[in-house]
Amino acid sequence: MKKEILERYEHTDIGEIIIDISTKKVEDLYSNFDKKSHFLKKDLNQDLVEYIIDSANEIEKENFIIRFNFETEVDNEATASVVNSVNRFFTYLQEHEHRKMKDMLKKSISLFIVGVVIAGISAFMSQSILMEKSILFAVIAEGLTVAAWVSLWESLATFLIRWVPYKKKILLYERIANAKIVFSINIK
Repeated sequence: MKKEILERYEHTDIGEIIIDISTKKVEDLYSNFDKKSHFLKKDLNQDLVEYIIDSANEIEKENFIIRFNFETEVDNEATASVVNSVNRFFTYLQEHEHRKMKDMLKKSISLFIVGVVIAGISAFMSQSILMEKSILFAVIAEGLTVAAWVSLWESLATFLIRWVPYKKKILLYERIANAKIVFSINIK
């Protein structure tokens, strides 16, 4: 299946996959939300961003370049701005995912500490003489044991399972931010 996917893309002479983006003019690459700002101050068009992400995901670890094809002449300032925009935008996404991963890891550590503290309290209560004399005390001690295990499990699940998607996105955004970008003019 992967070979079939890769065959859909054009390749450079040295085997790099070309992610092709065609548009009439440079301004089409940017969001139309702020109609008064010059295109160089706007965010990248969300459809463009999703297309680049989907394409880079689809080709996985293969080397790629991004080729912008325009129907009108583009000056060097505009092409430099496009390169800068793509780099800055995907670097921003990379940093954003990194912050989310750090927050998730903080949550995991907090849950682990809470679980250890609750497990310690539960163990202390289980050794108490009151455990045999009071059913309420025994129920609370057992409830704390369950709460400790839930907290510890959530901590480990968060750490062991949920960090992988963050790491994959960070690496993907880094690859896109550092991708070679070329330009082509196809005047009709």
